[in-house]
Amino acid sequence: MFRVTDLILKKRNGGALTKEEIEFLVNGYVDGSIPDYQMAAFCMAAYFTKLTKEETINFTFAMLNSGDQVDLSPIKGVKVDKHSTGGVGDKTSLVVGPMVASFGIKFAKMSGRGLGQTGGTLDKLESIPGMRIELTPEEFFEKVNDIGLAIISQSANIVPADKKMYALRDVTGTIEVEGLIASSIMSKKLASGADHIVLDVKVGSGAFMKNIESARSLAHAMVEIGKGVGRDTTATLTNMEQPLGCAVGNSLEVIEAIETLKGNGPKDFTELCIILAAEILLIAKLAKTEDEALQMAKSSIDSGAGLQKLQQMIIAQGGNGEVINDYSLFGEAEEEVELTFEEEQPVYVESLDAMLIGQASVLLGAGRNKKEDAIDHTVGIVVHKKIGDIIKPGDVIATIYSNGKNTEEAMQMVLDAYVLTNEKVPMPQVVFETIR
Repeated sequence: MFRVTDLILKKRNGGALTKEEIEFLVNGYVDGSIPDYQMAAFCMAAYFTKLTKEETINFTFAMLNSGDQVDLSPIKGVKVDKHSTGGVGDKTSLVVGPMVASFGIKFAKMSGRGLGQTGGTLDKLESIPGMRIELTPEEFFEKVNDIGLAIISQSANIVPADKKMYALRDVTGTIEVEGLIASSIMSKKLASGADHIVLDVKVGSGAFMKNIESARSLAHAMVEIGKGVGRDTTATLTNMEQPLGCAVGNSLEVIEAIETLKGNGPKDFTELCIILAAEILLIAKLAKTEDEALQMAKSSIDSGAGLQKLQQMIIAQGGNGEVINDYSLFGEAEEEVELTFEEEQPVYVESLDAMLIGQASVLLGAGRNKKEDAIDHTVGIVVHKKIGDIIKPGDVIATIYSNGKNTEEAMQMVLDAYVLTNEKVPMPQVVFETIR
């Protein structure tokens, strides 16, 4: 038996906890014998002294073993999961899943809700009329076997230690502990049962990892964990200095995902979806080279096969498949406010703060600050000008979709997110590197 105070002091003083000590800490927190204040103290100690590679691996397995694990063996074929570390305007699963499913890959995804400026895939899906995101395991397996994909909510007892620890870290300023982020993500991915895992690690103002070095370190840690248990894992470092695509807000993002599968998506978002889909095709060994994988991924958009898969998934999960063609079915915000550039000379966008855009969408009601907050699926922001774009007098910079909640403050926050310059600015990279 260990004393929690001793473990906190050990970590505070730069020591490394043993496998047994970590299991004691995680299991005690789940069963309630270790209170919030002690686990919060440990997380803060880990924030300042970091977790070793071995501690990160042991935390992953302690959390993995805290609850149920999904057996995907009833699903036939190669099963792949994609996970993003979270960002503003990130709706890639709604595009990448259908793209790879059109090639016969089984995309069996358990997803989460949004918190703060990072949107959740489930919240976006629930903007579709009738869409069910809670399925029984049997229904889940049936849908994936029939059409190749399903995106559902995570079972209540999958990695309960992570749910409890994440909620605590969120309110104690200890989210950005690399080892705990890695173990949080990988415990859930391993519990979800996929054969192969592709990770989208966001870097920038709208992400948890603010710079390339910390993102690279996190990516290596997660790839090593996957490799250690025999799961093929790759991680792609992607840009979150500005919102991904143009739409931020639940139904707005679903519409943008549909438009992307129709071939009309924003350039940066389309490029990222093609790259991530190509990574899945490579890891599933359906393509031999990167060029072949990229061409295959692009063809799923050009042929309409990806769009067809998205519609099949919506219908299979009880949603109204006509949303693919009739966006009015999503419901509409009461007002649209256009932010117009009123200066006399053209300028360029030097930077666009993703965090501020995400926070503005939360102010409008598109996100939540607390888990119990209600979501307004119709509100949000569409940015029409991004880094490197020229803005001419009279151009609309962004459109605010509002139902009267905090509209003025959100408008000001969007304007504050833009830094303009008279000098021409290069378009930013979408992908920095991939770690395989």
